[in-house]
Amino acid sequence: MKCVKVFAVAAALFFGSFSFAEEVTSGLKSGEAIGPFNVTKVGGAEEDTVPAGKNLCYRCRNGSRPQVMVFTRSSDAKVLTLVGKLDEAITKNSEKQLRAFVNYMGESKDAASEGAKKLAESSKAKNIPFVVPNEFENGPEDYGLNAKAEITVLVANGGKVVSSFGYSKASELDLEAVAKAVETALQ
Repeated sequence: MKCVKVFAVAAALFFGSFSFAEEVTSGLKSGEAIGPFNVTKVGGAEEDTVPAGKNLCYRCRNGSRPQVMVFTRSSDAKVLTLVGKLDEAITKNSEKQLRAFVNYMGESKDAASEGAKKLAESSKAKNIPFVVPNEFENGPEDYGLNAKAEITVLVANGGKVVSSFGYSKASELDLEAVAKAVETALQ
């Protein structure tokens, strides 16, 4: 009986010390250049003068400004929270010209467009465009996005990646880590 108690305590200590969030390798690495890629705007950011349905390169439009590129296959509550926090950060950091855009991916362009529309409407973000990448299934090929990642967040400044985050489930997104990376990019 004593052995069982020792095992139970050891198991609790062992399993209690680990986070079950599954971060996956996805996206460009810190220091790598962010290349151009085309997207179709679906909604959001009405004041950016880009109409819904237009195909363009938002990464190019943002130039070397600090920017956050979200690639998602989900409209999970954590994604909505992230979008809300990014929208606030853009307003708060307007003098630093922070930008962000959300790329919705899916099995078909129609499914991705529908997901992007719903996410844009649910988030009520004013400063963030919601787009579908031309490479709608897994995003731009040269960005190295993991097909098993439900969400990948790239934070960049000066045309290079500052931080990269990938998660197999959007619900496991570390909002605090992304916020810290955005702060670093703005310095």
